[in-house]
Amino acid sequence: MSDRPRIRPGRRNRERPRTPEAAGPGVAAQLGVLLRTPARAAEPLLAQAPRPWQRMLPFAVVGVFVVTLLPVTITVLTLNYGLGGGWSGALGVAQTVPLLLAVTRPVRAWAVVLLADTVGALLLVQADHVASCPWPWPPMTIVGYLLLMVCLGLRESVRTMVGVWLATGAVGGALEFFRPAGASTTSALLFVLAGVMLALTGALRGYGDAQRRIAEQETISEAERARRTLLEERARIARELHDVVAHHMSVITVQADSAPYRLPGMAEPVQEEFAAIAASARESLGEMRRLLTVLRGDGTERAEGEKAPQPGIDRLQQLVEATVRAGQPVELSLTAGAAGAARTAPPAVDLSAYRIVQEALANVVRHAPGAATRVSVTVDADEVLVLVVNGPARGAVVALEGSGTGHGLVGMRERVRLTGGTLDTGPLPDGGFRVAARLPLNDATRETA
Repeated sequence: MSDRPRIRPGRRNRERPRTPEAAGPGVAAQLGVLLRTPARAAEPLLAQAPRPWQRMLPFAVVGVFVVTLLPVTITVLTLNYGLGGGWSGALGVAQTVPLLLAVTRPVRAWAVVLLADTVGALLLVQADHVASCPWPWPPMTIVGYLLLMVCLGLRESVRTMVGVWLATGAVGGALEFFRPAGASTTSALLFVLAGVMLALTGALRGYGDAQRRIAEQETISEAERARRTLLEERARIARELHDVVAHHMSVITVQADSAPYRLPGMAEPVQEEFAAIAASARESLGEMRRLLTVLRGDGTERAEGEKAPQPGIDRLQQLVEATVRAGQPVELSLTAGAAGAARTAPPAVDLSAYRIVQEALANVVRHAPGAATRVSVTVDADEVLVLVVNGPARGAVVALEGSGTGHGLVGMRERVRLTGGTLDTGPLPDGGFRVAARLPLNDATRETA
């Protein structure tokens, strides 16, 4: 047929997940990425960052500080404090180069730097010009030490940070007993600044950990929600199929029980065979009823709506008319004799075609109210083709409903997979949406699909 809707497999509505780095190149987005990727034990800072430049950023920052502080420290100790050139060089290397270790092992770097700073403070007691300079921590020492506090705050636990802070204050207090006459003390300054840096970076690290846990929980919740939706939809399909299969099993039971009366003169073994068939059919009906009770989740009676006969293609006209009365413009196109031909189709295919159209129209009403919609159902000797296409919603912006259960597309996929068919869904260039399903009517077509 020339008017058969063409289904183009392979096109899917694949929405890319919204990751922090996909939010844009803004500073807030990049900060969110860095805060969500803290380093693990024995790993460099930001080792879990998504981009290479972000992983190299801590090494670059610390390297710039070391290259800058090393010559400045040697120069200041030699010229301002009057310390010998050899001692100035040794102290400059001992106080700055270990900062490179802070990227991977900040506690060890802190221990080495604190020891070097303490030795340097004791050596400066005998320097020529120390009386007019800050002591025991020169300005370069304070800058390097604060950088070390940043690395500690982003990496270590609260207990470790408190211990480092108290040790800094204890060493500074102990050095006050050796303070040279006339020197301005910097022990309290470093103690306060170190506490502030540890508090700020620790708070940032805590915020990043909280954001990461929230993201992980959202991922788990989304996966659990999708799994629950799939199970609920399968249970609903199973309940509907029970009504279809139970009818046929009841017919088999009645035919097997009435066979001896309808066919007189039947041999005894044949009568026993029919009795066995009837017993098996009744037992199967009982098993299905018990399974249905489990699927419902309780032992209550079925609702009145579930007692009604299951709909099919012959009920699509009423469905479309009800949707039109609700204010949604829908046009229905059925091939000649589609409703009659559908009566001979397997019940699962007939019911699935109706449910696919029903769920597609429900999605249009929720997400594109007022959009022109066309429903086309084609039934031939081999398959049923269902096509639902809607245009863009009326108005410039339409907010999608966020309270849905997500059963629409899940239910369509489950029904199509049940019948061995194919489903193709996806957006259209003009802003509309398309749902196309192919439901085989026989085993040969199903195997081909």
